[in-house]
Amino acid sequence: MTAADLVLPEARSGRRRATKAGKQLHAGPVTYVALTVFALVSLAPLVWTAIAASRTDRRLAQAPPPLWFGGNLFKNLETAWDQAGLGTAMLNSVIVAGAITVSTVVFSTLAGFAFAKLRFRFSGLLLLLTIGTMMIPPQLAVVPLYLWMSDLGWSNQLQTVILPSLVTAFGTFFMRQYLVQALPTELIEAARVDGASSLRVVWHVVFPAARPAMAVLGLLTFVFAWNDFLWPIIALNQQNPTVQVALNALGTGYVPDQAVIMAGALLGTLPLLIAFLLFGKQIVGGIMQGAIKG
Repeated sequence: MTAADLVLPEARSGRRRATKAGKQLHAGPVTYVALTVFALVSLAPLVWTAIAASRTDRRLAQAPPPLWFGGNLFKNLETAWDQAGLGTAMLNSVIVAGAITVSTVVFSTLAGFAFAKLRFRFSGLLLLLTIGTMMIPPQLAVVPLYLWMSDLGWSNQLQTVILPSLVTAFGTFFMRQYLVQALPTELIEAARVDGASSLRVVWHVVFPAARPAMAVLGLLTFVFAWNDFLWPIIALNQQNPTVQVALNALGTGYVPDQAVIMAGALLGTLPLLIAFLLFGKQIVGGIMQGAIKG
C-alpha cells in the first residue's frame, strides 16, 4: 500500500463532506406538519379570545361553547374601551413600556460590555451579585419600594412604575454573555489605537456588534413591561392606569360580562401584535445575524 492509497480515501471523504455541507437543507413533510400543529396551538388562545369577544355573555355560558365568530365584536370592543378608559391607559402603557425598554436596552448593553470586556477590581463578585438578585422574588420588594415612592411623592404617577425597571439583572447578564463571543477584543483595541474615546468605542463598536441581542432584549422587555400587572396595580389607580390596571376594572361588578372582558383583553393584545408585525422581520434578522457571527 502506497502513500497515495492512504491519502486518496481521506481526500475523497473530505470532498464528500464539503459537498454535503454546501447543499441547502430542505424540510420534509414531518417538519411542515409539526410546524403547522405548533402554529395552530399557539394561535388557538388568541382566536378563542376574538371569538368570545364577538359573542354575548349569555352565549358564552351555554354548552357547547361557540366555535365561530358572532356579530357583537365591535359593540363589545366599544363597551370595553369606554368602561375601562383604554384611551388613557394605552397612552400610559406606551410611555411606560417605551421608557423601560429604551433604558433597559441601553443600560444593560453598557453594563454587559463592562462585565464582558473591561477589567476592573471585583468584577467577578459584582457579576455574581447581579445574577444573585435574579433569585430574589420581586414580591419581597413591593412594600419597601412603595414606601420609598411615597416618600418621594410619586404615588399614582408613571415614574413610580418606570424607575424600578430602568435596568434589569437579566438584561445585563444576557448582554454580557452575548458580547463575550460577538465582540472581539482586538476590535476594541484597534479603536483605542486609532484614538477613539470610550464613548466613541461604545457608539461605533459596541452598539453595532450588540444590535442583534439588543433587538431581542428590547422585544422581551417591551412585552414584559406591557403585561406587567403586580407593581402597576399597587402603584397606580384607575385615574392614571396602564392597560393591565384598566382591564382589571372590567372584572368588577356582581356579574362581570365575560364577552366584554375578552374584548378588552383583545384590545390590550393588539399593540403587541402590531409591534411584532412591524419589527418582527428586523428582530428575526438580527437573531440570524447573531447566530451567523457566533
